[in-house]
Amino acid sequence: MKRLLILLAAFAIHPATSQTVHILPPLPYATDALEPVMSRETVELHHGKHVQTYVDNLNRLIPGTPYAEATLEEITMTADGAVFNNGAQILNHIIFFDGFAPEGSGPDKPTGALGMAIERDFGSFAAFQSKFNEAATAQFGSGWAWLVSDPDGRLVIVTTSNADNPLRDGLTPILGIDVWEHSYYVDYRNRRADYLAAIWRIIDWDTVGHRYEER
Repeated sequence: MKRLLILLAAFAIHPATSQTVHILPPLPYATDALEPVMSRETVELHHGKHVQTYVDNLNRLIPGTPYAEATLEEITMTADGAVFNNGAQILNHIIFFDGFAPEGSGPDKPTGALGMAIERDFGSFAAFQSKFNEAATAQFGSGWAWLVSDPDGRLVIVTTSNADNPLRDGLTPILGIDVWEHSYYVDYRNRRADYLAAIWRIIDWDTVGHRYEER
């Protein structure tokens, strides 16, 4: 339900024009709540400025187009060019930032249906972490590493470049980690592997688990 409410909050109808206006959902935690894994400066620059630019760009691009009243999911799955790049990046970042919680505020690994599925498909949580970090570290240039569910409910690790989202390949994103340098350079400089090693400490496994159950 939390994920659904956040995605519904990502757009509104402008009362004067009946135009869909996309908005940046507020974070479910304070901007300094993820420290020391992710600094307040990184969160404020990444979420408050970088992602807000995508929102502003999308609202400028879509009036008068077939995407004027489309959801972010519809834009991500069907658009191309600048509309796709900005819309998909908003959705990608909602998944990314909604997947975190302050360190120590929840379980340190997935439980329930997601925990069992990870054991089934990767052998162990440790094996999953290792494979995910390997894929995320190896992603060349800008992009994303994802834990996704295929149509049969099996879990797979995939990477995408730039704004691409696994929805376009019929896969459901469960966990998405941004490996563009702007997501970690303030705190880790060019040490992507250190960023990936640390980020497990702030994953909100309750929210990620709900995504798997609601897929």
